[in-house]
Amino acid sequence: MASAPAPFTVLIPSRMASSRLPNKPLVDIAGLPMVVRVAKRAQESAAQRVVVAADDERIVEACKKHGVQALMTSANHPSGSDRLAEACSLLQLGGDDIVVNVQGDEPLIAPALIDAVAALLSERPEASMGTVAHPIADLESLLSPNVVKVVLDAKGMASYFSRAPIPWGRDFVNVTWWKNPGTTGTPGFAPLHHMGIYSYRAQFLHTFPTLSQAPTEQIEMLEQLRALWHGHRIAVHVTRQIPGSGVDTPEDLVRVRQLLGATM
Repeated sequence: MASAPAPFTVLIPSRMASSRLPNKPLVDIAGLPMVVRVAKRAQESAAQRVVVAADDERIVEACKKHGVQALMTSANHPSGSDRLAEACSLLQLGGDDIVVNVQGDEPLIAPALIDAVAALLSERPEASMGTVAHPIADLESLLSPNVVKVVLDAKGMASYFSRAPIPWGRDFVNVTWWKNPGTTGTPGFAPLHHMGIYSYRAQFLHTFPTLSQAPTEQIEMLEQLRALWHGHRIAVHVTRQIPGSGVDTPEDLVRVRQLLGATM
């Protein structure tokens, strides 16, 4: 069980543009705009404050209406990391201050996971970033390029992230080899599904956008590989808790509305 984290801020980057779900931050989920519902979940964590970093005044106004702090940031940022860095400057965060990045389309995010990923940086001073993973339970997920996998070293630091099935059981192709302790020297081991929640030190958020893209990042389309390429460490909290559904499509929206008991 993770220890209590040092004081930290949750930042929720929120962009109005979405090709698959128009005006995604403001879609209604059980009576609240989605970005507000995400912020309300984050407020149940141990965070000192929860702030939405928006690219559209409509998002800022919706947040203010529901008592959520929001900042207007540039609409021209090339990545979420750049938006977070601007938010850190606007909030005048110190270099060692801990920031947790919660995605604005995760209305079912568990507050305990937010605390756990924040605590990683309190516990691991050598890490620039922290993140979360959970064991993969089925072969379909292991093989899916939409499920990002991570392999850890002996200290619980990320060795590599990939859309490919890693680690790959050479002698156990297309079977869930990790469910049979006799097939591996590490009983109970399972491939890990990486979850897109991160903690950072504020200074690293300013540094990260200045780093050149990594070749691995470009081929895998995974921004966190840039940090590993440049020698930064990423600590990983492994949880047994399966994450709640994110919202990327209209079908996801229907499912989450049903889970939260929304009336249509």
